[in-house]
Amino acid sequence: MVNTTLEPNAAKRIPPAGGNDKQDRRSDDEKEYSGRTRRAEAWARVSATVGAVVWAAMAVMARMGIARIGEIELLFLFAPLVVVPLGMELGRALRATGRLGEIGLKLQPAGAALAVVAIWLPVGRKAAIMALGWLAVCLVIAVSGAVEFVRALWRDGPRGARTTRIVVGIGQMDLAVGGPWLVASRLGMRPMGIQEPIGLLTAVHFHFAGFATAMIAAATLRFVERRGERGGQRWLKAIVLMAAVMPIVVAAGFVISPALKMTAALAFSASVAGLAVFVRACGTRAEDRTAGVLLQVAAGAIFAGMVLAGTYAVADFVGSERLTIPEMARTHGILNAMGFCLPGMLGWLIERSGR
Repeated sequence: MVNTTLEPNAAKRIPPAGGNDKQDRRSDDEKEYSGRTRRAEAWARVSATVGAVVWAAMAVMARMGIARIGEIELLFLFAPLVVVPLGMELGRALRATGRLGEIGLKLQPAGAALAVVAIWLPVGRKAAIMALGWLAVCLVIAVSGAVEFVRALWRDGPRGARTTRIVVGIGQMDLAVGGPWLVASRLGMRPMGIQEPIGLLTAVHFHFAGFATAMIAAATLRFVERRGERGGQRWLKAIVLMAAVMPIVVAAGFVISPALKMTAALAFSASVAGLAVFVRACGTRAEDRTAGVLLQVAAGAIFAGMVLAGTYAVADFVGSERLTIPEMARTHGILNAMGFCLPGMLGWLIERSGR
């Protein structure tokens, strides 16, 4: 009886062989992940900050006439310099980006620098060769997104995060379309008869409406899922998936038919407007006050931007010239890039870092 009584206590005091080793391995894995997380956060923060400084300097030089860079070119450069590093860090924070995505984040500064040179040079072979550097980064990120997309379809992630990972994967794969359009634009190509500035605007479209919007949508869905708000999850999942898929359909409409282009543009505008409602609601419930303000600013900006986008889609279909492409770049483009993508990503990054 004595032995029977003491054996359980001894078992508690002396773990079975290998028990400590297993705990140590878990501890080492957690430490490694934590260290990798801190390094990735620091890298993304520095890359985006330096990129913002470079972009601002180029905007000033363009304004002064020192650099011959147009509004659409400046709008595009905001993506590789600022939006992509923030978006990749957001995807990593959502645990929806693998090691290949981290490699893409490491390569981003070099690719962004080559994109700047490509835009600075006159259209031609040299500019296209420089643009290949950014295309390489886009392809690495897109392959990472494709891997995560397939994994998410094959098996569900922790805490029901499958839809989040699918949307992040789609957003990253959008860069595989945006990158080639930059190369084609700088080479002076006219694929399928598409003229400039539509070619470069297609690259802008897939970087902002595709990649950046998908990242913000995924973060919004994850926030709602973590709070356990099942009432809104069903609607939000449908909105998020539509917002992620519709940019591809909009681009296809330019080639297939004007009716498809208008219908897809209206559907995309409606889905992002619906997303804006959820982003604003999340902003009011955010734990970090700064994050909450940024999210509400992003929601207001993109709602106004989508009204403009829907109006332009209808006007373009009926042949009206009341809204021109340069006007849309100055209004909708700025609302989307500076008003939605930047504060939206920053808001979710701040909120998640606070958690």
